[in-house]
Amino acid sequence: MSILLSLQGAIGQGILWGIMALGIYLTFRVLDIADLSVDGSFATGGAVCAISIINGIHPLLAILLATLSGFAAGFITGFLHTKCKMPAILAGILTQLALYSINLRIMGKSNIPLMQSSTLFKDFAQFINMTPNWITIIIGLICSGLVVLGIYWFLGTEFGSCLRATGNNENMVRASGVNTDTTKLFGLMLSNGLVAMSGALVTQQQSVADVKMGTGAIVIGLASIVIGEVVFGKKAGFKLRLVSIVVGSIIYRIIVAIVLQMGLNTDDLKLLTALIVAIALTVPVILDRRKRVSMYKKLTGKEFNNNA
Repeated sequence: MSILLSLQGAIGQGILWGIMALGIYLTFRVLDIADLSVDGSFATGGAVCAISIINGIHPLLAILLATLSGFAAGFITGFLHTKCKMPAILAGILTQLALYSINLRIMGKSNIPLMQSSTLFKDFAQFINMTPNWITIIIGLICSGLVVLGIYWFLGTEFGSCLRATGNNENMVRASGVNTDTTKLFGLMLSNGLVAMSGALVTQQQSVADVKMGTGAIVIGLASIVIGEVVFGKKAGFKLRLVSIVVGSIIYRIIVAIVLQMGLNTDDLKLLTALIVAIALTVPVILDRRKRVSMYKKLTGKEFNNNA
């Protein structure tokens, strides 16, 4: 029973964190930018959400305010990258560093408990008699479903197509008369907005906001993306690829839950995450090599020379 409850909790957490992974996907895969500011913007979303709820703001409006704060964080990173001509990775590090102090300023202390405050999950529980894990799963599916549909629709628009093209071939897009600085700036804002939204949902689900809650978010997001690509394949349609990211986040959380049930020390979670990402990145390479070896043997009848 404890394992079943643990898996249910892992699925709910995976769906909520999957929204964060979708935000990282926009920069990492669509824009081809390594944005490290998400660790800070995730905590910013949680901080803004918590302080808003404490001050009597409705939980849904608190999530909206948290998302807007993520937009602001993404704007800072985008401004440093596009206007100040800083490398994207450096701009993200500077924003992440600044957000740590900003988050402390927002909360006034290192963490804010919401045990006595109204949250979206507690309000939902008043109308439906279900366990907290099932409530998390339902709310997570609704929110992630809306986000997936929203991203799919937006990237199909003219501006969204320009954003996707910027990541594929920036010089070609610029030659077509499109301001790539604008597309990069908006892409970073949208990405960090989704990350902050995920932080707000996780904060309400856990009933606590902590200044360090976003630590390692970028690695978790990348793990979700890579696992989803391994399971569904890189040639999947775009809509299925978005869904695969959420599924990858769920699989990651299930793996962590199972390993913790087996007695893993929580201090080793970061090591486990690094191993999961490394394995997920290595598996496609091995499978691709085996496929090439098999095709080479079939066509030539000779042994495959990897150095050729």
